[in-house]
Amino acid sequence: MPKFLSISFVRQIRLPRKAGEANLPPELLATHLEHAREFLKEMGCMPNMLSQSRLNRRLHALPEVLWLGLFSVLAQVHQQLADSLDYIVDSLPIAICDNYRIPRAHLYGSRRGAFRGYIASKKRYFFGLRAHMLTTAQGCPVELVLAAASEADIVVFKRMQLDLPEGATIYADKAYTDYVWEDLLNEDIDLSLVALRKSNSKRPMDGCVRYICHHVRKRIETSFSQIADFFAKRIYAITEQGVELKAFLAVLAFSFMCLQLS
Repeated sequence: MPKFLSISFVRQIRLPRKAGEANLPPELLATHLEHAREFLKEMGCMPNMLSQSRLNRRLHALPEVLWLGLFSVLAQVHQQLADSLDYIVDSLPIAICDNYRIPRAHLYGSRRGAFRGYIASKKRYFFGLRAHMLTTAQGCPVELVLAAASEADIVVFKRMQLDLPEGATIYADKAYTDYVWEDLLNEDIDLSLVALRKSNSKRPMDGCVRYICHHVRKRIETSFSQIADFFAKRIYAITEQGVELKAFLAVLAFSFMCLQLS
């Protein structure tokens, strides 16, 4: 595709003339592409409306750095609006299909085994991705990593940038237990990782700290439920990039929604 395609696509979208004439819904950036087309056409944002196929191609043509830059700006705003130095990390399973359909899945080719994950709370396997997300105490996303479903939470967490203020505390569940990594974060960048302990842990957790960790972590579960509402009944995509783009746009739409509510 031509290099100027993404620039011309952005220029075609124009906001309504009167302030407050249209309140852009988060679904505009989420997975309901047909709803986005109808909204843009009815509000006059794109007078020459594209077909669903062409609009989908234009979205795929936008450079990755543009999406990441927009998410980074929103993350900085969420951190500035946060009223505490408490953060939460967890992962959201994003299923492309159920376990019994994996042999018929064409996405990810020979790497399909890496994208077969397990949801402990539902006691079921799935085929897809995991959205590893770091949020503020209010549930607003500040960092996101999309990884294969089989990757362990602590492995992906070690790849995060963790661009957080000094003295911040990150609350996590038992899957993020790593004593060496906890000491490294505390000594090198002055971050505290408070992960729930297993029953046979060598570093038991006080009851009051366990209560605080459980209480703070409830918010990210609510955030995951709100993000899941942006998805359709199933994720329909014929390319790997399409699946990852829809997963990212759902989190980006939720980030916009958090900004509107703050």
